[in-house]
Amino acid sequence: MAKQIYSTLFYPLFFVVFIWIIFLSQHFGNYNFTHFGVLPRDAKGLGGIITSVFIHGNFSHIVSNTIPLLVLGMLLFYFYKKIAKAAFLWIWVVSGLWLWIGGRNNITEPTYHIGASTLVYGLAGFLFFSGVFRKHLRLMVVSMLVVFLYGGIVWGIFPIKEEMSWEGHLFGLIAGILVAFNYRKEGPKRRVYQWEEEDGETEDFNEISSEENASQGDEPPQIHINYIITKKDENKP
Repeated sequence: MAKQIYSTLFYPLFFVVFIWIIFLSQHFGNYNFTHFGVLPRDAKGLGGIITSVFIHGNFSHIVSNTIPLLVLGMLLFYFYKKIAKAAFLWIWVVSGLWLWIGGRNNITEPTYHIGASTLVYGLAGFLFFSGVFRKHLRLMVVSMLVVFLYGGIVWGIFPIKEEMSWEGHLFGLIAGILVAFNYRKEGPKRRVYQWEEEDGETEDFNEISSEENASQGDEPPQIHINYIITKKDENKP
């Protein structure tokens, strides 16, 4: 039990702690890490495909991403532990690459895309559609839980606010769906009954928890997820 809890918490918690360390270093050290974001269609912004998820514009921005990253990350590593690392990395790289290709950029005044919201949307998309693609009842409970907790984030994929990178949200969501489809035959498998004309794969009960554990919980907090577009301040180092 202790090992399972450790494997579920370690990576999401480590990731969140790391982005907080970077943010606090930037905030209290009076640094500007904006140039580590994604700068679309510019060679200088290619590194941002990896580093942009660690950079946040303000406390509101990072706080709004912290809880979703923890919750969705723990769901990923608990229910899909055999493929969790690969799925997370693919969502990260694919969504960042698409953002570099298709994100907004002002040629006269370079605009950087920063924040971990691409991962939040990617994880939400993966967790929801993975249960659907697998036709796995217990994992579909997880899908419904994701909708219940974060269904409202769907509005973030539309160009409603100019300062919000809806492209990052959209590309993250699509990346999560595609990764879920790609790994639909790996990881936890549903029980196949005699009347179904399939290969007779058996359910791996070590990969899943009960519906009760997956669906329990109090009323979720109202969380606003932001993915900020920030223009670099040339006055800061």
